[in-house]
Amino acid sequence: GSAIARSALVFTVSEASRRDILRFYPKADPDRLLVVPNAIDEAILADPGEEEMERVKERYQIRGRFVLYAGNIKPHKNLDRLIAAYAALRQQGGFEDLKLFIIGDETSRHGFLRRKVEEAGVRQDVRFFGFVPAHTLAALYRLASVFAFPSLYEGFGLPPLEAMACGTPVVTSRISSIPEVVGDAAVLVDPHSVEDIAAGLERVLSDDQRRAEMVARLRERVQLFSWERSVRS
Repeated sequence: GSAIARSALVFTVSEASRRDILRFYPKADPDRLLVVPNAIDEAILADPGEEEMERVKERYQIRGRFVLYAGNIKPHKNLDRLIAAYAALRQQGGFEDLKLFIIGDETSRHGFLRRKVEEAGVRQDVRFFGFVPAHTLAALYRLASVFAFPSLYEGFGLPPLEAMACGTPVVTSRISSIPEVVGDAAVLVDPHSVEDIAAGLERVLSDDQRRAEMVARLRERVQLFSWERSVRS
């Protein structure tokens, strides 16, 4: 605590993180703790182009709609509930074609998620990928019908913002720093509730008007998060 209190300036990525630091280090000087938000990688923002989009569709055998998650594979990312919510959604009519793609560089180490998929009866429809390069991720973001990020805690939460920058509707958590990042441009759900996550996904996938309204707000929201703007702030 004393080190933070004495330091000239301390930068953090969100108001939520700033509150956490002040809670854990009560001696810190609030005036010296500044929020400088993260920004989106330019490689994600760049349009992959039609040829790359077709290449990714062919490589990953994308034939219809899919829900996408991208991020690391850790318990607080709440992927067990996302899988359960996806399975619940699949049991409803009209979602027979829907797949779930999970991208994370440590996926192979987490057999519990594969067991969750088996138990939920969706083994044929959930696909795990390891690390993918930025240009491939940029294409997958754009091809996804919805990006799901029901994390239980984030210091910032960059993947939802990346998906939004690619024009893809987002369903994410209404806790931690995430609402601060996504504003009114995403569907916010209770990440502790499988039913609420499933309902959020259904809302985006089934309500064309809501989807159109969300897409219209996405670009406006992501303009708040550029490295140039962060440096200026």
